[in-house]
Amino acid sequence: MKNNFAPILTYLSLFTAATLLLAGCATNPYAITNRSYKQQAKEYAKIIAQIPPVTLGETPTDKANWVGTTNFNLRKPNYVIIHHTAQNSTEQTLKTFTLPKSQVSAHYVIGKDGKVYHLLNDYLRAWQAGNAKWGGNTDINSNSIGIELDNNGFVPFPEAQINSLLALLATLKKTYNIPTANFIGHADIAPTRKNDPNKYFPWKTLADHGFGNWYDAKLDSVSTNFNTVQAMRLIGYDTRDSTAALVAFKRHFTPQDSTRLVTDSSRMILNNLVKKF
Repeated sequence: MKNNFAPILTYLSLFTAATLLLAGCATNPYAITNRSYKQQAKEYAKIIAQIPPVTLGETPTDKANWVGTTNFNLRKPNYVIIHHTAQNSTEQTLKTFTLPKSQVSAHYVIGKDGKVYHLLNDYLRAWQAGNAKWGGNTDINSNSIGIELDNNGFVPFPEAQINSLLALLATLKKTYNIPTANFIGHADIAPTRKNDPNKYFPWKTLADHGFGNWYDAKLDSVSTNFNTVQAMRLIGYDTRDSTAALVAFKRHFTPQDSTRLVTDSSRMILNNLVKKF
């Protein structure tokens, strides 16, 4: 006897599968990008596991010449770069960071309510610093962790958000033994392109907790011929555009001074910081 119900049962099966898939996506809107993350991680794991390893453009070497050392571990981050998202919501930022065409990412996003989203394993390379320089380091993405704070760039940062940031920074500093001076802002490493985190960011509060250097309350006077450009370079700033570097320096250390002028205060603070750096 012909089974007239077979097409209906097939349709119902497909409908049920589609419904379950949609339900899963509705429960977790990032289910698809999470699967993509896992797949990419597996592909990189395959590369690391190759014995002997084959780098791009090379032909496989003779395994007889492979000598596996016993002394190695994972590369670790040595800097933390702090950003503001310049967007209107955490959800908008998370969407941006999960779109392949955006070509931008970060390790963490912290919402205004203090909720922390972990987007990328700390040992992997996020696309957050861009064309940047700090000291002699010109590939900051390769040895840093990027943290984005939900902030459109023009408003203060809520207490809950800063408290979560401080807790996260404490964990990162302890886990990876990151030096105090290596907690810096996006504008510090890219002064000609970026202004984040904005002038409301509480750098002194961070410094009081051990994240980033700060100047002493009592400052020594310096002469008017003090070399401010050299001092900024010694701290780490890219001074090829010295005006942009000065603006970034002031945004970080004297946000109340929005001028592009070198002041006595600027000289004294730079002198104090150079001694610490």
